[in-house]
Amino acid sequence: MRQKILHIITHDVPYPTDFGGVVDLFYKIKTLHQIGVQIHLHCFVNKRPPHNELNKYCATVNYYPRKKVSHFSLRLPYIVNSRKSDLLITNLQKDNYPILVEGIHCSYYLYAGMLSNRIVMLRLHNTEFEYYHHLALHEKNPIRKLYYWHESILLKKYEARLAKKIKIAAVSMLDVDVYKNLFKAADIQYMPAFVPYTNADGKAGQGSYCLYHGNLGINENEEAAIWLLQEVFNKLPIPFVIAGKNPSQKLTFLAHQHEHTCLVGNPSDKDLHDMIAKAQINILPSFNNTGVKLKLLNALYNGRHCLVNKAGVEGSGLESLCSVAEDADDFKTSISYLYNIPYNQQENTQRQEVLNGLYDNNKNVVKITDVFWRNWD
Repeated sequence: MRQKILHIITHDVPYPTDFGGVVDLFYKIKTLHQIGVQIHLHCFVNKRPPHNELNKYCATVNYYPRKKVSHFSLRLPYIVNSRKSDLLITNLQKDNYPILVEGIHCSYYLYAGMLSNRIVMLRLHNTEFEYYHHLALHEKNPIRKLYYWHESILLKKYEARLAKKIKIAAVSMLDVDVYKNLFKAADIQYMPAFVPYTNADGKAGQGSYCLYHGNLGINENEEAAIWLLQEVFNKLPIPFVIAGKNPSQKLTFLAHQHEHTCLVGNPSDKDLHDMIAKAQINILPSFNNTGVKLKLLNALYNGRHCLVNKAGVEGSGLESLCSVAEDADDFKTSISYLYNIPYNQQENTQRQEVLNGLYDNNKNVVKITDVFWRNWD
């Protein structure tokens, strides 16, 4: 049997797993290593430094600096144009091993036709043009808002051209539908996110507060937290905690205006896990329906009740495990009800069955090996 060898290109350094965008990356790498795949990892570096942990799972780890603002383009999306490297394409062309491209961000050499003789699969993290469209909608700074609009327009054209050329694995069924219907993608499949969890560990009984968590430095997440404070918990005297990275002064101020609301900025992984486990309701509305929300998976594996809106769960296959509300009144009604309902073992068993069916790393890794090595052995 031939040794299975794979190049993986990532848009960022996938360790530590301290935000949703790298969780799927790291646990995919770890699972591939566990089944005997030899990995040559190629990481673009911006603010996250190289990390020795990756050497445990990869035969080689290569780092390339992400280009700066000078690589802003009127033709190519900045997230793509800033991730070009002569050294990367030179390294890839030294052999003929298959290539897993993680995210539209890393796809320039696919787009340019320089990998046309290779077996390549593109992993979608989102429908990126929609993601940037939503960032633009919620951005207050006019310069950043213009950048997001510009990026969304370029990404839509770029994704449309790329979609017809290559094999694609999408992280949500909704993204599969968008690529099939809008871009006429010829070869796309659903591949759920790789996760660090195996068991649903929600504690039976009742928690003592509601929790919203996420990277608060992302404008959509900040807007969701502010909306909950001003439209839901403004007159709902149930304890409410916001937790996450890089909160703004505005959000910190608003979170401490009421006695029953507060904010925990930059909690450790252990502290965040503890807060999720102790909450009675993990409340996770979203202003976009692209990709899959890793924070929702974290809450479902480790918490009690989960309350979302349609955009936060659509296309994930997790709809049956969540309570869904849309407007502020719906959220208030659902919170008032769920806050007094103990979480029980029957709910946890159902949750375990659904999560095991979708998010089994060992089962999902076969979708990668089938694409790359179906005819190799």
